[in-house]
Amino acid sequence: MYRDDELTIFDIEGPPPLPPAASRDFVDVDGASIWFASFGHGPAVVLLHGGMGNAGNWGLQVPVLVAAGYTAIVVDSRGQGRSTRDGRPFSYAQMATDTLAVLDHLQVARAAFIGWSDGAVTSLLLSDRHPERSAGVFFFACNVDSTGTKPFVYSDVIGRCLSRHRKDYAALSATPGDFDAVFEAVGEMQRTQPNLTAADLSRIQVPVWSVLGAGDEFIEPAHADYLAAAIPGAKRVELPAVSHFAPVQRPDIFNAAMLDFLAAVQPSHPIG
Repeated sequence: MYRDDELTIFDIEGPPPLPPAASRDFVDVDGASIWFASFGHGPAVVLLHGGMGNAGNWGLQVPVLVAAGYTAIVVDSRGQGRSTRDGRPFSYAQMATDTLAVLDHLQVARAAFIGWSDGAVTSLLLSDRHPERSAGVFFFACNVDSTGTKPFVYSDVIGRCLSRHRKDYAALSATPGDFDAVFEAVGEMQRTQPNLTAADLSRIQVPVWSVLGAGDEFIEPAHADYLAAAIPGAKRVELPAVSHFAPVQRPDIFNAAMLDFLAAVQPSHPIG
């Protein structure tokens, strides 16, 4: 059973590489080229990574989804991974537009969303604005306003995550020397966004699971409770023995919850 609680493997090796893609390309959106890849066949599931990460961070989830009978779609967020950026400040709203453009390019009418940290907010905004395109949101490890975050406390685990992101950025980006500039721009977005009110949350029309690791370093558990209470029909899920980095710490725990969510909102027909 894979286990990397301290992110030692993640720092040194990264997750297992993504499998061969059925499709991979760039789509041009509002001054940037957004990279994506899709894998497998079946109902669509979009996986959106956290800040300064990349699509490869889902290497322990994509094969599981394909084996379960889904099409897994991964996206490098604007300015991260292989995707480029323009000169404007980052925003979650723009990243939602970028993701919708990927779905349009792939002619995917409707997908479920697995969002990790920044990717969770992007998923929720897209689903709010285009509920007809969303089967639901697995909202993992993020806030919807400034009250939801804990005071930052550096740890070796966080340091190893940033070390991996720095190495991946240098290897993947069209501007490999810009990590620090992008890191600051993403940080500015995180410090000032999102700003969703209870009224905003009350209008969400798609199924949402508010999911948080029991040891999350960044998000207050009470905030995840608030999301589940404020979004109609939402479900609160706590993942035991993991933190903000659950998908690469103990993927068996994360993946089990992910598949339970998908069985509820986007059932597939497993192969074999």
